[in-house]
Amino acid sequence: MAAMSTSFHRAESAAAPARIPPGRDPFALRPLPGEDLYMYTKTIDNSRIVPEPDPQARRNCWSAIGVAAVVLTLLTGVLAPSVANTLAGYKLEALRAENRRLLDERRELELQEAQLTAPERLQQLAVHRHMVAPQNGQVVNLNKPDGATVAMVH
Repeated sequence: MAAMSTSFHRAESAAAPARIPPGRDPFALRPLPGEDLYMYTKTIDNSRIVPEPDPQARRNCWSAIGVAAVVLTLLTGVLAPSVANTLAGYKLEALRAENRRLLDERRELELQEAQLTAPERLQQLAVHRHMVAPQNGQVVNLNKPDGATVAMVH
């Protein structure tokens, strides 16, 4: 390492100091590349230019539309059964829920009917409305045992 540092110092001492030309500012920077160029920009208005139609553009557009329609048709065909199964499942579950609701309603109605037709309740209603059991001889059979019938009024 000592040898390198000594050689570095020798090279530095051997170099002559840079001379500045007379008449030049010693602190001025050298010019930048392209500093002396002046660029003039002109605005160009292309709004009136109509582009020439591409003869392949129409065909490409219709081809893309056709491919999209075919892909859409295939996807619809593939997804339709699963969507139908899902909708059928929803409908089936709705029908099961309605069946449960109707069974509950039927049980409630049967309970109400049993309460309304209970013999104790019917007996209370009969007493309240002054209904009594018929006496002997008060009942008239329409079909007599000897085959004679009573005339019917229409």
